[in-house]
Amino acid sequence: MNRELKLAVLIDADNISDKYVTTILDESTKYGTATYRRIYGDWTDTQLSSWKQVLLDNSILPFQQYSYTYGKNATDSAMIIDAMDLLYTGSVDGFCIVSSDSDFTRLAARLRESGMYVIGMGESKTPKPFISACNEFKYLDILLQEQEKESGTEQPEEKNAKPKKATPGRKPKKATTSKDATAAAPKESPMPQTQLNTVKKAILSLVKECSDEDGWIHSSELKNQLVKRFPDFDVRNFGCSKFNAFIDSLNILERKQNQTTVLFSLKNQ
Repeated sequence: MNRELKLAVLIDADNISDKYVTTILDESTKYGTATYRRIYGDWTDTQLSSWKQVLLDNSILPFQQYSYTYGKNATDSAMIIDAMDLLYTGSVDGFCIVSSDSDFTRLAARLRESGMYVIGMGESKTPKPFISACNEFKYLDILLQEQEKESGTEQPEEKNAKPKKATPGRKPKKATTSKDATAAAPKESPMPQTQLNTVKKAILSLVKECSDEDGWIHSSELKNQLVKRFPDFDVRNFGCSKFNAFIDSLNILERKQNQTTVLFSLKNQ
C-alpha cells in the first residue's frame, strides 16, 4: 500500500480463536491504523470466556449479540450492520474482516464496490468465495505457525520414543490398531489454497505480459500483480519472509538490481 489506511478491524468471536489476536493486530498495523477495533459474539457463552483478558490488553471493544435461535449465528448480522454503518460515516479507508465464515463474502464485495480496501483474515479452511471477495487475505493459522517456528515455541513432535517397560504383575496394554494410529496421528500443517505450482505458473505468465521491452519487470510490480490475481498470496505461506528471496528460491527468473531497484526476467533470454 502506498499510504496508511484508517481501518475498522471487525472480529467474529464465534469463529476465531483468541490465540490469533496478536497476529491479527500485527497484520493490520502493516496497512495503517486500526481506528476501530471491535469484536462480536454472545459473551454469555462460556466458550468465549478466554477472550476477556485479551480484549482488555489490546483495547478491543466487545459487542454483545444474543443468539435468538439455537443453531443460528446472529453475530454475522450484527457485524454486517455495523460494517455498513461505519462505511456510511466515511471515517475509515478500509476494513479488516476477521472470520473463516463464507457468510461475509457479500459484505466484502459490497465494501470493495464502495472503494474500501478489504483485508480478510481467517484460517486455511476459509471458503474460496470469501477469500476472492477481499483485496488481500491472510491465513492466521499459517502465520501463527511461522511465528512459533521463529520463536521456538512450536510444540515438537515426539520422535523415536522408547517403549515403556512393562510393570511386573500388570497386563500388557492392547496393541494399537490402525484406527487408533489414525486418531493419534499429528494434525497436518495448514496449507494455502493457492498452491506453489499455481503461483509459479502465474509468475512466468506475468513476466511475459507485464515486462518492459527488454523483458524485465520491477519486483514491486510483480508482487502487486500476484496479490491482485491471488488475494491469499503471501510469501510466508511458503516459508519465506521476503518477496525477492522467495522469487530467487523458485529458480525460474533471472535477477538484477542496483541501489534502489530489483528487477526480474525470464531465464535464458
